[in-house]
Amino acid sequence: MNIFLIVAVVLVVIIIGIYNSLIGRKNQVENAFASIDALLKKRYDLIPNLVSTVKNYMQHERGTLTEITELRAKATSGQLSSEDKIALENKLSRVYRGIMVAVENYPDLKASQNFLQLEKTLNEIEEQISAARRAYNASVTDFNNSVEMFPTSVFASMMNFKRKQLFEIPEAERQNVNVGDLFKK
Repeated sequence: MNIFLIVAVVLVVIIIGIYNSLIGRKNQVENAFASIDALLKKRYDLIPNLVSTVKNYMQHERGTLTEITELRAKATSGQLSSEDKIALENKLSRVYRGIMVAVENYPDLKASQNFLQLEKTLNEIEEQISAARRAYNASVTDFNNSVEMFPTSVFASMMNFKRKQLFEIPEAERQNVNVGDLFKK
């Protein structure tokens, strides 16, 4: 009888440990994603300043400025799933990099104190977003391992936990940069 009681207590402790570890990992992923959301909000708040600063100089890039504004509005709507936010974030990063490359054609803009300060702030936020993405991906990998590895996978499926999507770089952005082309511009 004592052996049965000891085995039952050990099993309950193991089940509680597995449950708590899965919940902890799930919450860790949500916390990491919330950190990214906070940084993206800072970036989205700076975008109108960037657009208004650049607008006077970049008349023919108006389409790019419009696209940035539309992406920002969609991102701040609050109606996106985590996966949609990741896809939109990747697209916004691509468009943002494109506008920063286009700025090279405007020496007066590059010399503007407002633009320089804005560019510095945006670069700092981009670095913070990059670090937050790495932290998020680490949390997601840890969570995904728990969801897929035995014995936690059994409990994860009972709790209806599914794999989470990593922040990944789109294939087009994985290409090597041709430094020679940068000097030709």
